Amino acid sequence: MGLEASEELHCIGCGSLIQTSFIDKQGYTSSAILKKNLETGEVYCRRCFRLRHYNEIQNISLTDDDFLLLLNEIGMKKALIVNVVDIFDFNGSLIPGLHRFVGKNPVLLVGNKVDVLPRSLRGSRVIQWMSQRVHEAGLRPMEVILTSAKKTQEVENLLTKIEKYRQGLDVYVVGVTNVGKSTLINAIIKQTAGVQNLITTSRFPGTTLDKIEIPLEDGAVLYDTPGIIHRHQMAHFLDSRDLKFISPQKEINPKIYQLNPEQTLFLGGLARFDFISGERQSFVTYVANDIKLHRTKLERADEFYGKHVGNLLQPPCMEKVKSFPKLKRFEFSVREPADIVFAGLGWISIKKKAIVAGYVPEGVEVILRKALI
Repeated sequence: MGLEASEELHCIGCGSLIQTSFIDKQGYTSSAILKKNLETGEVYCRRCFRLRHYNEIQNISLTDDDFLLLLNEIGMKKALIVNVVDIFDFNGSLIPGLHRFVGKNPVLLVGNKVDVLPRSLRGSRVIQWMSQRVHEAGLRPMEVILTSAKKTQEVENLLTKIEKYRQGLDVYVVGVTNVGKSTLINAIIKQTAGVQNLITTSRFPGTTLDKIEIPLEDGAVLYDTPGIIHRHQMAHFLDSRDLKFISPQKEINPKIYQLNPEQTLFLGGLARFDFISGERQSFVTYVANDIKLHRTKLERADEFYGKHVGNLLQPPCMEKVKSFPKLKRFEFSVREPADIVFAGLGWISIKKKAIVAGYVPEGVEVILRKALI
């Protein structure tokens, strides 16, 4: 693949090996652009350049097996594993079987995007719930912490914890797509080196394509690894216009709805909540502020969805309606205060006994958990 391959040049945005021969392959850039990049010292592949400047995504050739192969390397290294998860999509951002990949390496579990949680939710409750869930999944982290790439103090705390547990070892930052891993790494680079937005980030799944190496002061290396792709994440059913609606960018404003039995609440056209039976009560929704909620009678819900999905009920946008999966139903009997969680969207808080149902695209999860607030 020419000069660039022999010199092992890598895109500083996504980690791909730079090449100038195949425009439809990973790591491509033109020879002319490469020459300019070498002069500035910032080498980006064509895909990252267009994503950074035009928010334009290009298909990639990596398969799920390619991503898992990179993870398998971790088990053979002696390193600290920093597992980043999205607090807002915790179940959807757990890596299945991560304990098998990491071997005996120490793990620091980091709940990202704490800045979007409502202030009424205590961090200690979130940490307790996260700890219980990862133990059920077979993972035994050294510690569970919360962080936010948008808050300097939170990033400093994360760096302190990393230093505490790595003890001179290399660090591998791992997570599924869309947990904000690369954004968090950019915050670390800015904090430690004063360089802004070095790594390519976007709402699109699969932005980082290969390991990105960041040298540490003592000679060790921090590696940003590609996100593990969960095909059943809500994000994979949406396009760029829709993704901006479901990804909270600021603190969520809870919305309260008084519902009678046999009423339905739509979360855009992405999910549905049915209050089937029980005492009239208030339900509190915790979803991104831009998602429009609509109430209707249960008996009219199917007709209402069929008529309005793609226009009144957005996202998804009209262009995605034909390819958008049918909603699958999950029914729950609630006997104590609980949250019904729509993976990738948020949750609805239930205070009294009730029979309820949640609907999401087939493959996405709806779970019931003990109320966090």
